Amino acid sequence: MAVLTIHEMSRRSGLSEPTLRYYEEVGLVGPINRDENSGHRRYRDEDLHVIEALACLRAVGVGIEDMRTYLANRTRGHVAAAEQRDLLLRHAERIEAEIVAQHARLAYLREKAALWDARDRGDTAAESEATRRSIEAAGRLGAL
Repeated sequence: MAVLTIHEMSRRSGLSEPTLRYYEEVGLVGPINRDENSGHRRYRDEDLHVIEALACLRAVGVGIEDMRTYLANRTRGHVAAAEQRDLLLRHAERIEAEIVAQHARLAYLREKAALWDARDRGDTAAESEATRRSIEAAGRLGAL
């Protein structure tokens, strides 16, 4: 059984030490064992598995309450499979919406760059077309 310090856990999980302390404070992990002499946290293998799962959830933007639900569902096993699936799919849909929004932003920037490129070249026909496309792209931004 591995025993990790908070520094080692931070390096392994990618979560900062303050985040690890916060997750313990709000009850997502722990209670974490303490060294009898120093009082420093000592993380076990079981803690590592939970913290790695939390690090992944955090990386995809899952909030504390959904993390709490996810961990509770993990302990319930198969009986919570549908709820677990729905929780994850809800976040997948959120990320898909973010991707659509980012594509609209990217399209706007590219159209504006094309407009300025046409101006730089003195190509009035290309500038007119790029202006039209920029206006359309700006309209898609407003829909976000």
